Amino acid sequence: MQQRSLSRTLLTKVLSVYFILTFVVTLAQIGAEYFNTKRYINSELATLQQTFSGSLTRAIWELNTQQALVIADGLLAIPAVEGIIVRDDSGTVITQLGRHVDISQRHGSELVREGIQLAEQQSGLFGYTFPLIFEFSGRATQVGDVTLFSSRAIVIDRIKIGIFFLIGNAMLKTTFLIILFLFAFRRYLTEPLGELTQQIEDLELDHLEGTRIEAGRAQNSVELGVMTTAFNRLIRRVQDYKAELESTQKELLVSNEKLDQHNLVLEQEVARKTSGLSQAMMDLQQQKQQLEVKQQSLKEEIERRRHIEHALRNKQTELENLVDDLKQTQDRLVQSEKMAALGGLVAGITHEVNTPVGIGVTATSFLAEKIQTLQKAYQEKTLSPKNLEQFIAEASETTSLLESNLNRASDLIASFKQIAVDQTSEAIRTIRLDTYIQEVIRSLHPHFKKTKHQVDVNCPADLQLTCPAGAISQIFTNLLMNSLIHGFEEQEQGHIRITVLEDGDDIDIRFSDDGKGLTADQLERLFHPFFTTKREAGGSGLGTHITYNLVRQTLKGSIEVSSEPGKGLHYHIRFPKQLAS
Repeated sequence: MQQRSLSRTLLTKVLSVYFILTFVVTLAQIGAEYFNTKRYINSELATLQQTFSGSLTRAIWELNTQQALVIADGLLAIPAVEGIIVRDDSGTVITQLGRHVDISQRHGSELVREGIQLAEQQSGLFGYTFPLIFEFSGRATQVGDVTLFSSRAIVIDRIKIGIFFLIGNAMLKTTFLIILFLFAFRRYLTEPLGELTQQIEDLELDHLEGTRIEAGRAQNSVELGVMTTAFNRLIRRVQDYKAELESTQKELLVSNEKLDQHNLVLEQEVARKTSGLSQAMMDLQQQKQQLEVKQQSLKEEIERRRHIEHALRNKQTELENLVDDLKQTQDRLVQSEKMAALGGLVAGITHEVNTPVGIGVTATSFLAEKIQTLQKAYQEKTLSPKNLEQFIAEASETTSLLESNLNRASDLIASFKQIAVDQTSEAIRTIRLDTYIQEVIRSLHPHFKKTKHQVDVNCPADLQLTCPAGAISQIFTNLLMNSLIHGFEEQEQGHIRITVLEDGDDIDIRFSDDGKGLTADQLERLFHPFFTTKREAGGSGLGTHITYNLVRQTLKGSIEVSSEPGKGLHYHIRFPKQLAS
């Protein structure tokens, strides 16, 4: 086997470690430079939000698509921007320029509510998404969002010179250290070791008396000098051990004779004890056979229990799969119930808005006709002061009618829009509870307006809370509709009372109606999924179940109910005033 030089081996290991360390450090510096540059580009994209969001928001609000396209082209001309996607308030893409990725897979049609960093994709693209908020009359409305894209190529182009400098610096330092190490190892290790090795090879083991090796050039190295001294000491010890070995051999001959005598005595003792061990072995053999029989029966019992355990596990797996399917089915039914409620809300609001809009159209036609009559009289020079006064009075009355009905339609649409958004969103925001409850009641007005039922709300005017507004809307909608459909089924005039109290950091809500109430059996199953007293009329039985889950899980509160036949239904709801977002 070919032997390798110690100095060469040591030099190879040292340089290998240095090469690996240099390579890792260089890669780390390049990586740090890359991520610092990428973070800086991300900050540039975030800065563009403050620069362009105002003009782009106004363009979308005013439906000025051409101006939005011009602004998007201007953003694409910025060196750090390689692509742009602009969406309106419905999540529809207005324009997408340059390189981009499909953000519908990430956000769907839902708009982002705050600035979000888009992680780097396999294509090398990364970006920043921010909302477009338009403030009008003290009310903030999101009109869309914008996603700006940059890429790995832009980052690499910015750090290209730094990468070349780091690689050149590493290569220069490596070349210098290789030359320095070669010279040092040859001068201080290879040549002195060669001299010592040659002297050691020239030694004869049979003639060690007075033999020793000289340090020579190894005197320049402390370690090699110590090794020379240690080797000379070893030679002296070998000489001493050689003399001791000869004396020990003589003693060993004497000991062998005594050992032969002891072996004869031991053989006799072994023969005597062997007979006793034979009898013990026979007894052990019988016990072994008995244990094997018991072991076989135990294996059969273990195998039988293993089959039973396997069957039980299969049954457990089937039951778990069945439970998962039931949970998924229940979640889908809950979502369908929410969308059905929202659909009913849309239909009711649409019908309610038709009335003021129809009055507005009629008033507008009437006013146009009067203006034509006035214009004709003016052109024919038959206009009299009385006719002008009559026109001014009719125009004032018509505009007043238009203003009141348009305000009514605007209030209905604003209430519906906020309630509809809240019912399909779980976003946490701060609301004034009294105003919000009135908006929910206003959105349900189409269902109550044909009845004589009354809804009384007693809530502090300055009570604010931070929570998922959609949960509050869904809870009061379910309770009000349950009272209308189930509680007042056989009543012409019912009364609903909503009382809200502030108790420290908690909100205490008392909801009651004077409807027909529930029996003890119905009350016990009220919050069970799919329980309804209107199954034949198409009731799903999910309203109270959804309400229970919203109070307990979403609002982290508690809900209690009490009722007796003929004495109405009473809910007691309590939850924290502030919920962490």
